Amino acid sequence: MNNRLETFVKENRKDFDVFEPSASLWAKIELELDARQTIEKKNQKKPVKLYLWMSAAAAIVVVFSLVWLYAGRSRNHDLEIADVNAAAAKKEIQFASLITEKRDSLAIFASANPDLYKKFTDDLKKLDEDYERLKAELPTTPNQVFVVKAMVKNREIQLNLLKQQLLIINQVDDYKKVNQI
Repeated sequence: MNNRLETFVKENRKDFDVFEPSASLWAKIELELDARQTIEKKNQKKPVKLYLWMSAAAAIVVVFSLVWLYAGRSRNHDLEIADVNAAAAKKEIQFASLITEKRDSLAIFASANPDLYKKFTDDLKKLDEDYERLKAELPTTPNQVFVVKAMVKNREIQLNLLKQQLLIINQVDDYKKVNQI
């Protein structure tokens, strides 16, 4: 088969050399090739730089993690007694209002017995500090019901202490009145 092709080419060599493509045909081919190359360059995707995508993905993950942590912490700081135990919250509100009343009554006697008033307020400050410490522990503690009960008990102790302090102040005032006459 190769021999037949070779012989055909040798016999018709002159015909092959005589018929050459025209110059305008080569110009059209060049133009078309140039147009295809520019189209291919436009369609050709730029190489994706993997490290850029990985960096962007990591940044997004970090941002979402920080937002999630911040939202979780701010939600926990807003935890109230009523969120844990509604009945205990009612008791705590009652105790808090009675404590406010009793403190106001105690403040009235402050001018008559300043030393005694200072001792009484020091005791109440310690209980208030304990209450605030318990309140700060509430969102993070695993046993929130126990902490709520302790907070309510603290308020109850404050109320009883104020009642005793007012009773003592009344007894002191009565004693001063009796000894004055």
